Amino acid sequence: MRAVRLVALDGPDGYVPADVPEPERGADELLIDVRAAGVAFPDLLLSRGEYQYAHELPVVLGAEVAGVVLEAPEGGRFAPGDRVAAITFTGGFAERATAPADRALPLPASLSFAEGAALPSNYLTALFALELRGRLRAGEALLVHGATGGLGSAAIQVGRALGARTIAVVGGAAKVAAAREIGADEVVVADEGWRDAVLGLAPGGVDVVFDVVGGERFLDSLRSLRPQGRLIVAGFAGGEIPTVRVNRLLLRNIDVVGAALGSYMHSDPDGMAPLCDRLGALLEHPAMRPAIGGRLPLEDVAEAVRRIADRRATGKLVVEP
Repeated sequence: MRAVRLVALDGPDGYVPADVPEPERGADELLIDVRAAGVAFPDLLLSRGEYQYAHELPVVLGAEVAGVVLEAPEGGRFAPGDRVAAITFTGGFAERATAPADRALPLPASLSFAEGAALPSNYLTALFALELRGRLRAGEALLVHGATGGLGSAAIQVGRALGARTIAVVGGAAKVAAAREIGADEVVVADEGWRDAVLGLAPGGVDVVFDVVGGERFLDSLRSLRPQGRLIVAGFAGGEIPTVRVNRLLLRNIDVVGAALGSYMHSDPDGMAPLCDRLGALLEHPAMRPAIGGRLPLEDVAEAVRRIADRRATGKLVVEP
């Protein structure tokens, strides 16, 4: 079976095509004919040995796929022939992969397999972060950093599906059009006084900040919140892990909350099937259209990861067997 393995912690160059054995399906798993696999920022961190979880090398990575079910638990939610999107944990960069049945959702005919591969990690993370952790409600103002990346674009669309007004922060003027195409109601540029621009759009502050960047933006994100606002920490693409003086939280009654879907899956596994079902229901909303930034052959995982490293990716990158 064709696959791509991470063979060394050499960054993107560590991803090498290989022939590997067919995966063995567990009793509670699906066997999926992979039509598209998502490539994400953690795949870059894993290739550098900088992610919070490590794997023994060589390993076939790829945490999210879309495809057609080949085998499924008898009497379960899925049957052979169903179109699905699923979290695989590992093994997604291959022609076939297995995934826990409760980490999968039906893929509607209105979405392509490439669009489906953008759903499992990014859209489930965005939904978990915004609705469960950030308590986002219809009518609130949502500020999204890194809005044209895979996770940021998912947060924009999930936020709109939940009824929020969305404000995108992008890394340069060249990305303004992309953010609007994703569906952002308003767009500001990071290096053009973004905080003042945000407060001009939302006097008094926004209700929720979704932050995948961290670094030097973090303090101004706190200052962009209205009283009783919530800042969701979803990553540190800026490289630096910020700290916070907790008196700022006390005096303005604001929250800083973490949103790590992987940890949630391990600490509350029974919560994943309802989360998948909730996302499945939201897919009917017209805002939910994953932005695909590039479709590459399976063998080009290294190139996809390199684009993420160079910040040349907008939307979701996928590889297709």
